Amino acid sequence: MRFEIAKEVFDLLPNGYFGIVAVKGMDNTKDIPELEAMLQANIEVCEKDFEGIKVKNADDIVPYREAFRAMGINPNRYMCSIEALLDRIAKGKGFPHINAIVDLGNAVSIKYHLPIGAHDMATIDEALEVRHSKSEDTFIPFGNGEMEKPEEGEVVYVSAGEVRTRRWTWRQSEIGKITEETSDVLFPIDGFTDLNKDKVEEAAQELAALAEKFFKVKASVGYIDKDNRVFEVE
Repeated sequence: MRFEIAKEVFDLLPNGYFGIVAVKGMDNTKDIPELEAMLQANIEVCEKDFEGIKVKNADDIVPYREAFRAMGINPNRYMCSIEALLDRIAKGKGFPHINAIVDLGNAVSIKYHLPIGAHDMATIDEALEVRHSKSEDTFIPFGNGEMEKPEEGEVVYVSAGEVRTRRWTWRQSEIGKITEETSDVLFPIDGFTDLNKDKVEEAAQELAALAEKFFKVKASVGYIDKDNRVFEVE
């Protein structure tokens, strides 16, 4: 399969930079205490980092709010996933253990203050794309079985007309979520060439290394920008 960012997205976000980690053959049926401990430790560090600071005003978060505006998304109404995650932690609400694969993505996301998605590759038909939504696209919200239609022209993660994330990194779909049966996962990491490219690359390399350590598998890593818009998963 391939992961591809449409040219029109880079027209709105010319400094967009995406790290991609693809991992196959993971066993997600078992808890990994060491990984859970790492997640909790990163949560505790994050709580201290944001003590007395409004997450939406943090240097790591402002660029995502500005990018939302560039895409025609109101960041006060639709919060970027990393802002929502860090805001929850900053308010002392922590973050629950879900399953090992989700814990892995969240632990790295929290450490680097970066939005990191996780998509079950078994549910992707040939390609996962980031593009503007079309009239025929559909979306089933996470935890909700009722299908809805995205607004036409939204920037979405989508495969074969099934939207996996609405409004760039705002809301995840029920389709493609990570379950105990998931074994092949694509982790996209969203960032910017001129603001946090190094962090995106560090996060991708660490996520891949942790996947290999904890799941005893081989991970592949790639990067996408406006001049290289496609990543092929082997």
